[in-house]
Amino acid sequence: MTRDRVNGIIIGVFYIVAAVTSIIAVVLYKPVLSDQWYMTVINGHETNVLLGAINDLLLVVMAIGTAVMLFPYLRRWNEHIALGYLCFRFMEAVFIAIGIVSILGLLSISIQYETGDFTNEENLSAIGFMLQSLYRWTSQLGPNFMLGLNTVLYSYLLFRTAIVPKLLALFGMITAVMVFIAGLLEMFGLVEPYSAVKGLIALPVGVYEMSLAFWLIVKGFHKKNLGKLKAK
Repeated sequence: MTRDRVNGIIIGVFYIVAAVTSIIAVVLYKPVLSDQWYMTVINGHETNVLLGAINDLLLVVMAIGTAVMLFPYLRRWNEHIALGYLCFRFMEAVFIAIGIVSILGLLSISIQYETGDFTNEENLSAIGFMLQSLYRWTSQLGPNFMLGLNTVLYSYLLFRTAIVPKLLALFGMITAVMVFIAGLLEMFGLVEPYSAVKGLIALPVGVYEMSLAFWLIVKGFHKKNLGKLKAK
């Protein structure tokens, strides 16, 4: 098995793990993002939230991993665009990491509330609202705006290099625009963060990433076009 074949499999696995961990994190965060978030520890959900944070940390690693693994191939066609993709992917990871910190902040206050160390209800509500808002903004700016930007850049380069099917890369560019639009609609309050409408608009980018992942795992990069790319 060639090095490029192995790299394709690794990239595909990274995309799948990233998708799975992101979904798990959102599900496990529900108690700490509810109106009664301060009851998270009392209700016995502390472990769930911590597991969600671990999944999000793994998501950060996978996001950076896909960028680092793809960059050497993309830069052969246009290094400037490839660098743009790398930077926006890193920014997506940074926003996710900031969101994790806000979640852990909420959990820490919930622990204090459970022990009776935090009794000021007015401050409790204000701090909770601030940290929850911070998480929602980072979710919007990272997995919406930054994801849209980096996806359209690397999909464009995949389209030009043709190291994966051009139709697949074109689908990626379309889904990138869609997830970016979903972020804009949420920003202006036209759709709710977890509404069905937003899900329908943003879901195709997930379908694209899974399609790309399975293609790279099963088929790998197009050898002929990859050879032409290396010859440049």
